[in-house]
Formats: sequence, structure tokens, C-alpha cells
Amino acid sequence: MATKSYYEELKEKIHFHNHRYHVMDSPVISDAEFDKLLNELKRIEAEHPDWITADSPTRRAGAKPADRFDKVRHPAPILSLANAFGADDARAWLERVKRIDDRVEKAKFVVEPKIDGLSVVLHYRDGVFVQGATRGDGEVGEDITQNLRTIRSIPLKIPVQKSKQSSVISVPKYLVIRGEAFMPVKEFEALNRKLEEAGEKTYQNPRNTAAGSLRQLDSELTASRPLTILVYQIVHAEGGKVPTSQWEILEYLKALGFPVTDIAKRFDDFEKAIAYTESWEKKRDDLSYETDGMVIKIDDLTLAAELGFVGKDPRGAIAFKFPAREVTTTLNDIGVAVGRTGVLTPYAVLEAVEIGGVIVERATLHNFDYIAEKDIRIGDRVLVKRAGEVIPYVIGPVVDARKGKEKKYKPPTKCPACGQDVEHFEGEVAWYCVNAACPAQLVRNIEHYVSRGAMDIEGLGIKIVEQLIESGLVKDVADLYTLKRDQLLALEGFKDKKTDNLLSAIQNSKTQSLARLIAALGIHGVGEVMAGDLAVTFPELEALSKSSAEELQQIEGLGPNIAESIVDWFARSSNQKLLKKLKAVGMWPKGGKSKVESRASDVFGGLTFVVTGTLPTFSRDDAKAFIESHGGKVTDSVSKKTSYLVLGENPGSKFDKAKALGVRIIGEAELKKLAK
Repeated sequence: MATKSYYEELKEKIHFHNHRYHVMDSPVISDAEFDKLLNELKRIEAEHPDWITADSPTRRAGAKPADRFDKVRHPAPILSLANAFGADDARAWLERVKRIDDRVEKAKFVVEPKIDGLSVVLHYRDGVFVQGATRGDGEVGEDITQNLRTIRSIPLKIPVQKSKQSSVISVPKYLVIRGEAFMPVKEFEALNRKLEEAGEKTYQNPRNTAAGSLRQLDSELTASRPLTILVYQIVHAEGGKVPTSQWEILEYLKALGFPVTDIAKRFDDFEKAIAYTESWEKKRDDLSYETDGMVIKIDDLTLAAELGFVGKDPRGAIAFKFPAREVTTTLNDIGVAVGRTGVLTPYAVLEAVEIGGVIVERATLHNFDYIAEKDIRIGDRVLVKRAGEVIPYVIGPVVDARKGKEKKYKPPTKCPACGQDVEHFEGEVAWYCVNAACPAQLVRNIEHYVSRGAMDIEGLGIKIVEQLIESGLVKDVADLYTLKRDQLLALEGFKDKKTDNLLSAIQNSKTQSLARLIAALGIHGVGEVMAGDLAVTFPELEALSKSSAEELQQIEGLGPNIAESIVDWFARSSNQKLLKKLKAVGMWPKGGKSKVESRASDVFGGLTFVVTGTLPTFSRDDAKAFIESHGGKVTDSVSKKTSYLVLGENPGSKFDKAKALGVRIIGEAELKKLAK
């Protein structure tokens, strides 16, 4: 039997996890674990109703709104649902509501997906979107109107359509609807891949990413995230007639132009509703979003409302939860993988465990900051989640299961692939191996070296690069210049013409500029523009290799992190060995001061530009040449001295920094207009 002190401790624990989930968007336990805690609390309160106080988590729909947002009081409570863990639980719910009102015996039921996103409330006046809020604690939410405006699937003005009878549908003067904002799984995976390649912090799961994107103060950042929404409820309506059945509500919202689920169904028979619900357990990975169950609702909304509530849970609907795809297991060790870009990524070595029919022995730990933030230790009992094709990941430790023998983890100081020292720059999440000959990065390094923006060696695609490495002919980029005709002809797919063309392209690359060679070396933080500035300042690679961080920082736009990265790259013996090999094969161009020929004007005189993203017609080189031909200067880093950021598609962190510093942001078209 539970004690009063245990009950109070359990309440505090649930409050803590509610805050982590709803306010911080960073849960440390799975939904299934949270449900167990909440169900335990409900069980105790059923035995001891006199213990229940107003602050009980069973009396709340969410969590207190964050202080950083303005508050919005909802026109009606925005509540959560009670859970059913299987068909028997769902049938028990039906029997309970039948006893309250015998009309339930003849009721119809609507089944909808339970989307794992952020519940939001949208306000429309005269058909125009005027306000949007989070659910908050069910009574008061957070005003996130500007962020919600960036979601393109949310109509800023209701695009009223006509019905089959060609009569215009009535739109209330004031309409408040509820929906679920989320990030599609594929978009989430693509975002994480992009962030990982850039050495930036990745996200834990689509739900937290969507919630975090909406619950922050920079709406431009929200706009850059691939968020969408599905709506399913009318919370409040004034000055117009709306349907009184859930099925008709979905049809009505769809007719108004709102995005509505296409897998909802209405049933006359409850057992058929259960069968349809259960059928989605195995098909849930076919959906574009994450879902942990389905919702079964009584179709007659008047009847559903008259059934009332149990605590915070309306009796007229039930959440049918699928079996959890989170499990606990032991973290035996933490390994480190080296990516093609040199980024070190930690992974969990687990005691084998089955998740969703698959045996899992490894799971991602995202990055080293994640391990520290979650205080994940070797030997911990950890929560692991696997959903669909998403790589299994560690949610966090089960702190209560610790026995005192767990070991805190320290990030590696040496690359596990080549044994060289690793780099970690202040303010960055990623840890890097910058050894140009690191076997884990060799394909990527050579692919970068031969690319158009670097040495531009035509005919050397990634498949041929992999073939040359697998054959043992190429162990670093300098080996490209020692390839022999007979060696290539011995490889599969190589004929006379292909071989001669490739060897000719490799030899022709020796005429490329010093700037291109510097860019081709793949020094962290040194792009094409910065490479050009370095080639102007240091006429030979030898001079650049002997430069100090202080000297490098004299170049405009070159900060301490990049200076440190350059110095460290040249200080490594493996990279020095590579440079000697390049010099020996004749790949040693000269740089020095350059002048822009045939300058068109000096209209950009005294102005400094930074280019980021993919421009519509200009390449990076084209944009730089255009700016310099009009008297401007192009740098590789955004600073307070930057006059303009020229923005293209898929920009990187320079975009965020420019916004933070108040730098004026323009596109290619505006750049061309400025030059006139």
C-alpha cells in the first residue's frame, strides 16, 4: 500500500517530467514510462481520494506556459485524453460510458490518428488568422502567432470552397480550431543529416524538434523548419453554424481549406473501429508523421459533451495507445564513429534488446554535448527508442536504477580511425579529426579535392574515387598525380579513351591557382572565399604553413576559431607529409597580390559582402567576381564589418549570425540592382 510521502514524491516526479516535456521540449523518459507513472498516481488517488489536491498532475492537461511568451486564455479547455492500452481497455471505456448514458449503445465512432507533435490552437476572425497558441496547461497557452504564420499549411485567410451543391459554406465570424503541428519524419531525418555534416547539434526526435521550433522567439528560424499541421477540432465558434458531429467537423474543416487527416474513418460498429485502430499498429511507419496510437471518438459531439469528464479527461473519447517502441537496456560502452566529413559521432553499445521485432545492439547518442546534458554514463540502464526506419537512439538514463558503479564518459582526444589528435572549437558542438589522410575520411577528402569548387578534375566521380581507394592505388590526394596508364586500364570499366581523359584532367589540375589548392585541402572553416584571401596574403603554401594565429586574424573576416583550425592543420605531421608529396609531384602553385581586371565600377567601394547558400544563377566564384568587379570585397565570415549577406537557398549558420548582428540580407537579384 502506498504511503502519503510516496504519493507526494510521485507527484513531484510527474511535475518534473511534465516540465521537461511541455516546457523544455527535452524529455528524459519515454511516453510509455510517463504513462506508467501517471497511471500509478491515478491508482493511488482512487484508493485515497482525500489526498488529492489542486496541484495534482491528474488535474492538469499539460504544463504551465513558459514566462518568455505572452499568455493566451483559451475560449474553452484544451484537454488531453485518457489512454487505453489495448482492445480490452477500449471496450472497458465503452462499457463505462454506456452506463452513464444509454444513447452510447447506438452511437457511431470516428477513428483518427494520434499525431506525436505539438497541440496548437488557431484563432480566426472574419476568416483571417489573428492568433495562435500552444495548449499550455489546458486553460492558458503561449502566444506563438508569428511562428505559426510561417507554417505554409496554415491558411492565413480561410480559402472558403464550395460544397457539392455549389452553395458557399458558412464561416463563423470568430472561429477557434485545434490541430497538431509536426515535422514529417523524412524531413526530420534530412535536417539531422544536414546538421551532422555541418558539425552542428542534431535533434532527438521529430516531436521535440517541432515543439522547439515553434516555442522559440525567432520566427525566421521557425520558417526555415519543414513544419506542417493537421487540424481536427472546433474549440469555439461565434456568428455562424458549425456541424455537431465529429465526422462532419472533419469534412467541414477540409471544405474550408484546412489540412485534415486522410485516414480518419467513421464506424457504426465499435468492434470494427477497434479492428481498424489495431490495423494501424503495423502500418504506422507508412504515415509521414510519428504516431503512438489512434483516437476513438463518439461521433455525436452533443452526446460526447454531455458525458462530461473524469478529472481532466473527457469521457467522449479515448486514446488507443500502440505498444511502446521504447525499452530499457544496459549501456555496455560508448563507441565513436568517424564520418566522411571528419565529425566524430558517439554511439551506444547496448546489451541486445528487441524493439518492434528488431534486435538492437547499437543506438545513436547524437553528439558529445548530448551525453553530457543527459548525464549518460557507461553501465547505466538507459531508455532506447526505435521508430520505423529512424536509427535507434538513447533517450536518457534511468537514474533511479543506478547502483553507483556507472562511469562518467569523457570525449576522445584521439581519432579512433587514425590515432591523430581531434579538434573541438569553442562554441561548436562537433569534434573533428582533421587528418587529411584519415582512412575514415579518405573518400570524402578526395571527392572534395577533385570537385568543381576545388581542383575541378573532370571525370573523377565518387564511384571512381572509391574504386581507386579500394584498389590500393590512392591513399591520399597526392597519389592521384602518380597514377599510371596501365594501372587504370587494369581496373574494371576503364578503356583507352576514359583512361587518357582522366590522366589528362589530373595533369591539367596542376595549372589551378593557389586559392583552389588551399580550398581543396579541406581545412575546417576555409571555403573558397577564405582560400582566395589566404592566397593573396601568403604567396606560397610554405608561407601559409608557417603563419601564426595572430597573423591570420589580421585578414578581415578570419576569426580565432578558423585561425586555430588553419594553424592546427599545418602543424600535423601527416598533413605536412601530404604537402611534401604534392610538391614532389609538381602540385605547388604560387599566389600573391591580385587585381580585379576590367573593373566595371566602384559602386561597391568600401563595402564587404558574404555569400551563403545556392544562388539562382551565380556560382560562388561568379558572385565573388561580380562583387569585386564593382569595387566590393568578399569575405568568408560574417562580422560587424559585413555590409551585406547575399543569401541563396539552403544557407548555413552565416544566415543566423547575420540576423543576430543586424547585417542587411539581400538576394542575387537585389545584388545586381545595387550594382546599377
